Amino acid sequence: MRPVPGNLPAELNRFVGRADELAELTRLLGEVRLLTLVGVGGVGKTRLAVRAALSVRSADLEKRYCDGVWLAELAAIRDPGLLDHALVDALRVTDHSGRPAREVLRAHLAGRDLLLVLDGFEQLVDPCAELVRDLLRHCPGLQVLAVGRRPLRLEGERTVPLAPMSDTDAARLFADRARDVAPGPALDEHDDAVRELCRRLDGIPLALELAAARLRALSVDQILRRIDDRFHLLTGGSRGELPRHRTLRTAIGWSHELCAPAERLLWARLSVFAGPFDLEAVEYVCAGPELPDESVLDVLGELIAQSVVVREDSPAGPRYRMLDTVRAYGAEWLDALADTDRMRRRHRDWYMGLVTWCEVDWFSPRQVEIAACADSALPNLRAAIELCLETAGEAHLGQHLTGTLWFYWAGCGRLTEGRHWLERSLAPEVSRDEPREEPGQWHDGEWHDGEGHEGARLKALWVLGYVAILQGDNTAAVRALYECRGEAARTGNALARAYAVHRLGCLALLTGDMPRAERLLRAALGAYRELGEINSNVLMGQAELALSLVFQGDLDAAVALCADVREVCEESGERWARSYALYVHAYAAWTRGRLGEARALLTEAVTIHHTFNDLVGLVLAMELMALVTADEGDPAEAAVLQGAAERLWRSVGAPLFGSPTFGAPHEQCERRATEMLGAERYGARVAEGRALPPASAVERVLAGPRAGSVPPRQPSGERRPPPAREAERRTDRETREPAGSPGQIGGEAAG
Repeated sequence: MRPVPGNLPAELNRFVGRADELAELTRLLGEVRLLTLVGVGGVGKTRLAVRAALSVRSADLEKRYCDGVWLAELAAIRDPGLLDHALVDALRVTDHSGRPAREVLRAHLAGRDLLLVLDGFEQLVDPCAELVRDLLRHCPGLQVLAVGRRPLRLEGERTVPLAPMSDTDAARLFADRARDVAPGPALDEHDDAVRELCRRLDGIPLALELAAARLRALSVDQILRRIDDRFHLLTGGSRGELPRHRTLRTAIGWSHELCAPAERLLWARLSVFAGPFDLEAVEYVCAGPELPDESVLDVLGELIAQSVVVREDSPAGPRYRMLDTVRAYGAEWLDALADTDRMRRRHRDWYMGLVTWCEVDWFSPRQVEIAACADSALPNLRAAIELCLETAGEAHLGQHLTGTLWFYWAGCGRLTEGRHWLERSLAPEVSRDEPREEPGQWHDGEWHDGEGHEGARLKALWVLGYVAILQGDNTAAVRALYECRGEAARTGNALARAYAVHRLGCLALLTGDMPRAERLLRAALGAYRELGEINSNVLMGQAELALSLVFQGDLDAAVALCADVREVCEESGERWARSYALYVHAYAAWTRGRLGEARALLTEAVTIHHTFNDLVGLVLAMELMALVTADEGDPAEAAVLQGAAERLWRSVGAPLFGSPTFGAPHEQCERRATEMLGAERYGARVAEGRALPPASAVERVLAGPRAGSVPPRQPSGERRPPPAREAERRTDRETREPAGSPGQIGGEAAG
């Protein structure tokens, strides 16, 4: 049986009770398209919903949700503009096309049969309701299980209120969790004190688990007495507050009271984290005179032992998180301490430092770890950027954050969200109060660039231009890059000017103007060399220059550039830029008829692109692999790869960038495969490839040539890429400037 795809988390402890509720949810999932599970915080909605969703992995439900069961956690989302992006992220959809996230969701879900679990939507109930309505109307195979404290109030919605656990289930849960935390004889779930405690806690699972965590130090009778005392103190609470709400607050408040002062303080300070966090973040953000650095780990360990904080493993390493209800209680105490603003700034400062470190470390063997780190930190990065943009006079900090994350937006398949934040940080209403730097000037015999706030803005501009290019939005790219280049010239920021020129060269490359691309890229690389700039962007510039040379027929120069890039990558451990150099080198090898060499280079490139979820590089490599496969004598497999690439282009943008130069090899492959297969067989194999999920297409590429394919044809001149216009092409390498020569940044060379 094929496993049902999805992203449901593994259960960390035993699921206890709720048999009737689980059966009812499972039954209703077979009857309605929108099912909403509602209840008070801490009553176990999320755990029950995930358990119900996990049941679809059984054989009788696999066909119903053949495209997966997916969980979107929305509790940390406060900006309605990020709601669509959060779903794109949860569904693991990578899209570079520049289309609105809603359009991407519709396109992805339209032909699929899946269950989407939306958890924690109540703070955005109206925009979430509008989103769900829209998706259900456009996507007939979609079913939604919503989980929150209130219904969405949509037509066709079936609402299931979740009550606290029955006395029997509550006692079983408490006894089960007691076995996990307290060694010794098993607790009798039929004990009168146990049942009384469960009744006093109204059978609310979160309250029961918090109480069970106290059995390391207290007996059940002691817990019961303390809980009872706490209830008497709260009888004068808010008149409008439901009894079950008071019970939960009582349980959390009682757990809070039993904490040592340092534990209470850390609990409050941890509430500023919007998502998973690591120990280093806690030590920086939360330590202080009242909570010394050396004590943080021990205090955090106590909160974990008391079920206030949860530890979990992730691709980025161990991470910690707080349940939303517990975090909200801590946030109230942080407000009471009048320390929320300071802690939010410390939180922002930590993530600014983390992003800066990640950018530097991206040019190292740790790229995969950096990508995982950024993925884990994304909810906190959003919170940090949001603080910058909502605080007067701090837009430059948001621009610094969004610009410094270029490696994540461009290198890890996050173009759509990256553009959202870049455009917000550069919006006139956000940055109009920002002070501008004076132009660069000579001082003490040295030139001082106009950096500071303007430097952050210029970086955000060229990164926005880069992202827009990769999305195929050339108009937005030109606007951002020309503004960056002009302001950089005005302020004397040579580095920002070089990046703007580099990306204009990249734009010329993708639009097919190879002579202009060569001029701009040589100028940018020369400026980088003068400034001592060396990183993944610089290596990408060399790979892009090499590709422009391949398209102009100068294979020797292109291969030499690629060899230089690969050598630097070997020394530094860089993989992302290496993958593009491998692609260009493979293109040159194919052009020369060296099919085995081209396949080996492309196989490594595809592996790297897939690791980083880089769809632009992946689809380019797949297109070239199709051509290599056709030349190897397997037109049927070449057609399948072309179909798989066609599917990927929908998520990237205009197929082959709308460029005749990039499109010519594709047309050549199509022509060859059609001649050998016939139009009908070719179309059928393309359709087969079009139906392949990206991961399956990658597996197919990495499997190597199929056995029994037709022997490859002899190399022919037809393989050579179309020549550039002779009047603009310089075929004599002696007349070319070296790749790192300074060139001109202004005038014609700068576009």
